[in-house]
Amino acid sequence: MKFTAEGPLAVPLWIEGHPYVTVGEGLLDVTDPATGAVLRRVPLGGADEAARATAAAVAAALAWVGRGPAERRTCLSALGEALAGLASHFAGLVAAETGWGPEAAAAEVAAAVAALDNPPAGGETGVSVVVADATAPLRGLVQGAAAALAAGGTVVLKPSPRAPAAAYALCELSARAAWPPGILNLVHGDEAALEGLCAQAAVGRVEFRGEAALADRIAAIAARHGKVLVRAA
Repeated sequence: MKFTAEGPLAVPLWIEGHPYVTVGEGLLDVTDPATGAVLRRVPLGGADEAARATAAAVAAALAWVGRGPAERRTCLSALGEALAGLASHFAGLVAAETGWGPEAAAAEVAAAVAALDNPPAGGETGVSVVVADATAPLRGLVQGAAAALAAGGTVVLKPSPRAPAAAYALCELSARAAWPPGILNLVHGDEAALEGLCAQAAVGRVEFRGEAALADRIAAIAARHGKVLVRAA
């Protein structure tokens, strides 16, 4: 879906290749940083939503790793091509929610395209949770997801609840690019969503890109569930 200036009432989650509508723990207003105007609302997911998304990632894992590296890279490249074709639209989503200027927003999208075309090394098989804050609302998620997916892993994204639109639009674009359902999922939310995701036994990796203070909080949540946060640049 393409978001207009008014935006939808709420940005859905994305689970098993489809939008997933929930009110979760409540709804958070996503606002224009310059004016305070409400752009859209985002549901705050919790344990139930985290469990559903993780289950979808687990169910898709065996078939995805079985596709082999070349076929997985082809899927990633197809999404990169689709994202490049909608770069100005995605940059507009990023700019509206972060307050960034056109050049910074365009660079964020370009970095995401580059990660899909040439996935970073270091991804793992199994289920990875990839988290980013509003300083890396698209790039931060795509770099982590691309690395995991290229390695044969499946992913649950947890974008910033203050800048969620580009991440959701990317998930929708993945369906248009014929990605298998369940390899890429998305849960919106705050610390309750992070608790729910870190509590999932099937989650083997939790990765974060963003500010150090938030990284420390996420690391503490992960540690409570026996997981070590990977802090990525």
